[in-house]
Amino acid sequence: MTRILLIEDDPFVRDLLQLALRGCGYEVVEAATAAEGWRQLQAQPPRAGAGFEAVLLDRQLPDLDGIELLRRIKGDPALCGLPVIIESSVADTDMVRVGLQAGAYYYLTKPLQLPLVMAVLQAAITQRRETEQVQAAVRNAGQALHMLGEGTFHCRTLEEARELAQALALACPNPARVVLGLHELLINAVEHGNLGIGYAEKTELLLEGRWHDEIARRLADAAWSQRRVTVQLARTPAALTLTVQDQGAGFDWQPYLDLSPERAFDPHGRGIAMARMGCFDAMEYLGNGNTVRVTLQRPACANDEPAPRPERAAV
Repeated sequence: MTRILLIEDDPFVRDLLQLALRGCGYEVVEAATAAEGWRQLQAQPPRAGAGFEAVLLDRQLPDLDGIELLRRIKGDPALCGLPVIIESSVADTDMVRVGLQAGAYYYLTKPLQLPLVMAVLQAAITQRRETEQVQAAVRNAGQALHMLGEGTFHCRTLEEARELAQALALACPNPARVVLGLHELLINAVEHGNLGIGYAEKTELLLEGRWHDEIARRLADAAWSQRRVTVQLARTPAALTLTVQDQGAGFDWQPYLDLSPERAFDPHGRGIAMARMGCFDAMEYLGNGNTVRVTLQRPACANDEPAPRPERAAV
């Protein structure tokens, strides 16, 4: 059973959330203070196998600001991958930005909307599990692809996108870092690009629990089923570039390059920013937005000769 840690000092809110969570099949452990929440996390870290899969954390706690506890969680190597959802009675933009920058998965405001809480929680748990799967696959796979100089690859479905992200990561420096960003970009190319699911539409589908069904429906529809995502890999002595292109109409990508407080209350919308900030040395959208190019610098060795400059520098 999926275990959730609920750190909330208001008895009414705590009882409301634990009833809703248990009604959805979650096992809930409650804490009324930051100290008790931290004790629970230390007693059952994720690596123990039966640990927590997400944390619902109140911003205003009697013994410690919730953001400080969030920073402590993100600073612990055993806990840093645990998704933390902040809940607060204050929806100030600056406070939301501070929470996101500290590592919050999402920022929910009170009074809480239970359908949104459940959708965000499920999205957080799903993403964490997928992250663990792709990282494990990369750790356990062979490293022959790091010798690949260039290649063209295609995917159509979300499962193919996940498998391709894992394979291409093996051709890159620091595969465990890169695989998460590749996965996000390929998923985005499939669902938003080739299948034409817009941002607002995905929000509605997630809140109604119909997202997976709609993906399957469009993949089976002749209007969408033949579309492919193409990935071009090119390696030079200095860097490796990956160019991802879908067959969609493109989108306004600029607002999604950074973590936005305005989207902190939605059950999705962080993938592009997280990919740009933590997975690549450079990332650039081209044209109308249906093409994105990422760059990974080749790590230099102490006895390496200076790398020759390519005729056309990687973007």
